Amino acid sequence: MELFKAIEERKSTRGFLDKPLEKDVLERLLHLATRAPSAINLQPWEFVVVSGEEKKRLSRMLIKLLRERKTTCGPDTREPLPLYFKRRQKDLLDRITPCLPEGTIFQEFINEGSCNFYGAPTSVILTIDRAFSSLHFTDIGITMGWFLLAAHGMGLGTCPIGIISSFGDEIKESLNIPDTKEIVISIAVGYPDPEAKINQAISDRIPLVDIVKWRD
Repeated sequence: MELFKAIEERKSTRGFLDKPLEKDVLERLLHLATRAPSAINLQPWEFVVVSGEEKKRLSRMLIKLLRERKTTCGPDTREPLPLYFKRRQKDLLDRITPCLPEGTIFQEFINEGSCNFYGAPTSVILTIDRAFSSLHFTDIGITMGWFLLAAHGMGLGTCPIGIISSFGDEIKESLNIPDTKEIVISIAVGYPDPEAKINQAISDRIPLVDIVKWRD
């Protein structure tokens, strides 16, 4: 797929086919993602690929923790958001809600859907060594962006899942990840379900005039 087309067309997938991803497909995807640049080529990212029964077990644990702690997906801000950010968030809600089954509460769908990786067959968890400062989270973001675009180019669907960082210690214990690593984010990945109405929801992008300042 041509790069510009992939950038324009890629969207988050929240409905997946019950079809496992082949290991060679995942290896190709990870190879492409790790071609991403990083500060002084440190390549601080590491990936934990969780599939099959292990992914189902992880999902059950995360949903249990979510309910016990009443954790919720949100913007995770240090202070109240300006109104224009809230409008962007509401726009997403307005686009997703009509695509949900009747009676489904948006926040519950997002919270528990995230912890279940929206039913994707595989979750790829991105970690970073605790030796790095938070500045290197930028590198994680770059390789994740390459992962998302490469997946789209391969005909796969993806959805970044940030809430899992709230359960980092439990995830590390469950998946035998060393305590020297920090859980940053995960990506649900699989084959999109073409019949899932939720996949019709596409978030908007605000015009450049609202976010770009020119200085000549």
